[in-house]
Amino acid sequence: MASASPPLHGLGPAAGRLRPASLILALLAAGACASAGGGSRPVTPTPDGTAAKGAPNPDPRVGLRAGLMDAEEAIWNLRVVSKTPPSKDFIGVTNSDLAFTGNYVIQGNYNGYQVWDISDPSHPTLAVGYVCPASQSDVSVYKNLLFVSGEGLTGRLDCGTQGVPEAVSKDRLRGLRIFDISDIHHPRNVGNVQTCRGSHTHTVLVDPKDTENVYVYISGSAGVRPAAELPGCSAAPPSEDPNSALFRIEVIKVPLAHPEQAAIVSSPRIFNDLVAPPKHGLAPEDRKAIEAARQRGAFIADIEGEQFILPDRMTRPMLDSIVKARGGTGAPTAADSAALREAIPQMIARMLGNRNAGNGPRPGPTQCHDITVYPAIGLAGGACEGYGMLLDISDPVNPKRLVAVADSNFSYWHSATFNNDGTKILFSDEWGGGGQPKCRATDPKEWGADAIFTIENRQLKFQSYYKMPAPQTSLENCVAHNGSLIPIPGRDVMVQAWYQGGISVFDFTDAAHPQEIAFFDRGPSDSTRMGPGGSWSVYWYNGLLVSSEIARGLDIFELVPSAYLTQNEIDAAKTVKLDYLNTQGQPKFVWPATFVLARAYADQLERSKGLSADRLAAVRKELAKAEHASGAARREALSALASRLDADAAGSSDAAKVRLLAGTVRDLAAATQ
Repeated sequence: MASASPPLHGLGPAAGRLRPASLILALLAAGACASAGGGSRPVTPTPDGTAAKGAPNPDPRVGLRAGLMDAEEAIWNLRVVSKTPPSKDFIGVTNSDLAFTGNYVIQGNYNGYQVWDISDPSHPTLAVGYVCPASQSDVSVYKNLLFVSGEGLTGRLDCGTQGVPEAVSKDRLRGLRIFDISDIHHPRNVGNVQTCRGSHTHTVLVDPKDTENVYVYISGSAGVRPAAELPGCSAAPPSEDPNSALFRIEVIKVPLAHPEQAAIVSSPRIFNDLVAPPKHGLAPEDRKAIEAARQRGAFIADIEGEQFILPDRMTRPMLDSIVKARGGTGAPTAADSAALREAIPQMIARMLGNRNAGNGPRPGPTQCHDITVYPAIGLAGGACEGYGMLLDISDPVNPKRLVAVADSNFSYWHSATFNNDGTKILFSDEWGGGGQPKCRATDPKEWGADAIFTIENRQLKFQSYYKMPAPQTSLENCVAHNGSLIPIPGRDVMVQAWYQGGISVFDFTDAAHPQEIAFFDRGPSDSTRMGPGGSWSVYWYNGLLVSSEIARGLDIFELVPSAYLTQNEIDAAKTVKLDYLNTQGQPKFVWPATFVLARAYADQLERSKGLSADRLAAVRKELAKAEHASGAARREALSALASRLDADAAGSSDAAKVRLLAGTVRDLAAATQ
């Protein structure tokens, strides 16, 4: 796993999220004891039980002892609720993404998916382990339906574990599986939709105007399957074949009453007319590794301007094939090695097809990696390899590209997250494909990070980068990956996975100055080599932070009060209750009017100094008095407080927050019987 080519099966963070270069390397490969650890390093709390002001220094994430299930840990401003290992049929196989419904977490896995009952989050129990191999088994839910992505060549329609050895087969599944989970303990496969490039990820769009259907956007990044396997599939450029499977996504319409009738209804070409984006090249450590490999005679692949070291496990079978082809025996000769060096560029060129044809600019991406839809504002964020996009989804069948931005500091636009009011969007960069160590001390902070934009007149305006700040070792795959908003009222706070960089909670309310406010990390999974492990996804769901740990299972955390986050803010976030969650189908958070919400806004005004200490003390006293009153007395006290806060807003340095507090108090008054 230290190589640029992760395995397609078994453990390996990048095994799931292969960008084109990594995919080509994997295809080339297809043609061809954890150390002791243990213990933890929690940050020492202050006497009042909260973490000391400011990030811990030295950072306790640096230098953690290795171990697969017993690595040393560092934690700050979080509490571990539970750590649950994989169930027996999923041990040693990559865990992938998460979806939530009711009291259940559905965890994708290259062997299928696991459904965990988290009614008691301190002791999750397995509701079902559904064996149905596919890469990468991204999961989403809506009502009684579960959707599962399949992209690899070995996924079968019958969910068999024997794979599909034939190049063309009627048994292969590359696309979307649909399950009925009305009885979640006994899922039933009720439909499959085949696509030309499979489904690397997918996004469920619930259109507020359509109660009879849901729509699924398919992002497929694999090579185009042969027309003999799925009629109509073509890998020719659109200029040669208007039905080309390139430069498009698929939109599937799923009738809720008849999911077996799900079908592709459009294939929007949202990538048309884009050219290849600028790239930043190799990091200092990577340049050294390439040069050292070249000196020792290793094979180097050049894929669209990026250089990769081909590991022996990949090149050895190729050399053996060359020896066999010339009728030889024994070890490969120098001539055999020279023949392979000459053949590798030709193999890559064939896999790239016509991407590099012609004398003009090289075309841009032919697919998205991930799309996040935000139906409440009619927009979507497309993380599309070389570009970040803003899409108009007011017509769900025909999404339209509004703007596409590129950045030479970004290698692979991977995922997108809006803030709750839809005025900002954050894109992550999966530099290195997720299988490489990209959080080393020498790696630029702008590479493998998040890019934060404001949305102004439906255009994107760059503000800043955010990268998990703790340097990781060369034995830890680390780069920005999947995360979600946490519904802290009045603030933009996100939790994000960084593979073996752990999880990081940060505040980007000030889009130009994001700040980390909590974290959890383990030491490397192996002290001698790049081993499996790390957080693939971590999402907030009904008061919990749930992480899909690639090798170690399912982790659940809770926020604890700190200098950055009060108990009132945490409790206000917990008042947001969701029936289900697909993070790529972003919901709009709405906070019920409660006294804890009012106190959370008061805490934020203390932090921002939006009201004087004396005035805040008076406000808190009036809130407490009103809370203990009832009927007309409560209503009158709250109405009077709201009016005084309206007046306070005029002279406040944080007038918007004072008005939020006043509005909450007024809503409390209106709700009083």
